[in-house]
Amino acid sequence: MMESKVSEGGLNVTLTIRLLMHGKEVGSIIGKKGETVKKMREESGARINISEGNCPERIVTITGPTDAIFKAFAMIAYKFEEDIINSMSNSPATSKPPVTLRLVVPASQCGSLIGKGGSKIKEIRESTGAQVQVAGDMLPNSTERAVTISGTPDAIIQCVKQICVVMLESPPKGATIPYRPKPASTPVIFAGGQAYTIQGQYAIPHPDQLTKLHQLAMQQTPFPPLGQTNPAFPGEKLPLHSSEEAQNLMGQSSGLDASPPASTHELTIPNDLIGCIIGRQGTKINEIRQMSGAQIKIANATEGSSERQITITGSPANISLAQYLINARLTSEVTGMGAL
Repeated sequence: MMESKVSEGGLNVTLTIRLLMHGKEVGSIIGKKGETVKKMREESGARINISEGNCPERIVTITGPTDAIFKAFAMIAYKFEEDIINSMSNSPATSKPPVTLRLVVPASQCGSLIGKGGSKIKEIRESTGAQVQVAGDMLPNSTERAVTISGTPDAIIQCVKQICVVMLESPPKGATIPYRPKPASTPVIFAGGQAYTIQGQYAIPHPDQLTKLHQLAMQQTPFPPLGQTNPAFPGEKLPLHSSEEAQNLMGQSSGLDASPPASTHELTIPNDLIGCIIGRQGTKINEIRQMSGAQIKIANATEGSSERQITITGSPANISLAQYLINARLTSEVTGMGAL
């Protein structure tokens, strides 16, 4: 029954399919200077949008008449296969791994996709030869589930066609809260009025508009001490020391004399939160040291005190960066949210 409708083009309505991809896959789809995605848009006639943001995961939205969507999917599947072949040319692996795509589907449509007792998904698997898996849980903060399909490009195209048919026959019920990938834990940091994004171990200056936004924000409110933003935190003490005092504080001369006079900044942190700043075996504090370029000393716990002293030494920009990263860790710990 369905087949005849598909072949008559009766299904040629506009549809939107969302894909979840890793940064590396997105890079492959975009291509040098955006050439690959431009070609895909032109040749398929589908609209292909890629979510913004410095996230490990990105959403790729493909919209258009069903035939345009199938063409776009075919191009993506073949591109991924080409990437697999290229990556295999310098690896000893002999069997070719399948191409894998992850669709993001409103949970209210997943029931129809699985079918009674799994009958529909079984039929799709058998008729296309693709592996299809519907995630048991919804994606974080959304009402969508990930549907993973893998196989040869041709199997994937056939599979997407069948999934589109199901989605058109049973539209989503109720409101869908779309999944939005979360940024990496510190997507943008500010120091000295300049915005940076973290890539690997390095802070990289960020596009200007964020810097402008930040400068505006800085004019409105100076860096708020922790004590004001959250009554749970004691206020900060802000003594500035000369370079010599700073060296005494930091232990014997640490080669600071050659650099501009370093200032020192002290924070007090509640004991029960110090762990989130230090991290497992000191991983977090080392990261903060590396990213900020500041020296950071955490005093040993003193008897009877519920707080720990943190001393940050470096240039004002390094200190502000270290402070920002420490604040971000605390915020994420206290609110249970990733630091934005």
